[in-house]
Order: sequence, then C-alpha cells, then structure tokens
Amino acid sequence: MTAKISESEKKKEDWMNSKWRPMMGWTYMITCIFDFVVAPILWSLTQSLFHGSVQTQWQPLTLQGAGLYHIAMGAVLGIAAYGRTQEKLGGANNGGINLPSNVGTTYVPPTAAGQTMPGAFGAPTATTVTQSWGTTPIGGGYGSSAPGYGAVPPANTFGSAGVTTGFGGKPAPPQPDFYPER
Repeated sequence: MTAKISESEKKKEDWMNSKWRPMMGWTYMITCIFDFVVAPILWSLTQSLFHGSVQTQWQPLTLQGAGLYHIAMGAVLGIAAYGRTQEKLGGANNGGINLPSNVGTTYVPPTAAGQTMPGAFGAPTATTVTQSWGTTPIGGGYGSSAPGYGAVPPANTFGSAGVTTGFGGKPAPPQPDFYPER
C-alpha cells in the first residue's frame, strides 16, 4: 500500500520546514515586546485609571523562574542559526538561487608544520626601535646595555666611598661626614 502525497501537502511540509526558524525569532521578539514594553504600560494605565495612582510595578513574566524562558529561547535560536549555517555551508540554499562556486566559507587551511606565511602571526618581522629623546637607553629594556631590574648597580661615582652593607647584606644608608652642632 503506497500512500500518495498531494502537492498541497508537500508544500505545507516544505513551508513548515523552511519557516520555523523565522517563526521562532518572531515569536520571541513579540513575547519580549509584550513583556517589556506593552504590559508595563498597560499595567500602569490600568492602575492609574482604577486606583488613581500606580501602586505596584509590573513584574515581567518571562523573567520569573530565573529567566529560563530567555535561556531556552536563546538555545533554540542559537542552535537553529548554527544548523542553518551548516546547511548553507553544505550546499543548501534559499529558494533555489544559483550561487557562484566561490561564495560560501572563507576558511583557509593551515600551512604545513614549520612554515609560516609572511605577515602572519608568529612570523618574524623586521622592526626598528628608535628613541624620541636622548641617545642613551634609560635602562633595562630588551636589547639595551643599561642595567635593569635585578642587575648589579654601577660603581658609585658621586665621591663617597661606596655602599656599606648592613644586616643580611642589605645596603645601609650612608653615614654623614660631619655632625651639625645642636
């Protein structure tokens, strides 16, 4: 027993299969507009007309239950968008439109191991670092000859004898050469 499907039933099935994603988006948008725009205005108007003033604030229905409605709709719409993207990459199109062969993904396969493309991330680039003031590096920069953090300080050239170390090898403050009278 073979069942024959009429053309109208095929169209109904095709319509439902092709339009459910946009319908879910429109349904979600209408629900959000009602819950966050229309219902608060109507709630306030109803209270002000019958009670004279607004006594309570509108509580959005879709945010009750920790916003599970928005999480669920986000998942449905996200998975639907992902599925449609996969269909398009697989060759499905909308309404039988003939697309050129170069339309689709822009994926470029990686190069072989050990090779880098010029200008790509991780490729060596020629850079020149110049200072905008002075000619001596301030200190500690990459490639500079000046001492940086953790380097041995240069010899003291200000006329004092040197640095005296205290307990634990820490530098002690310099001792004055004279004591002023009190």
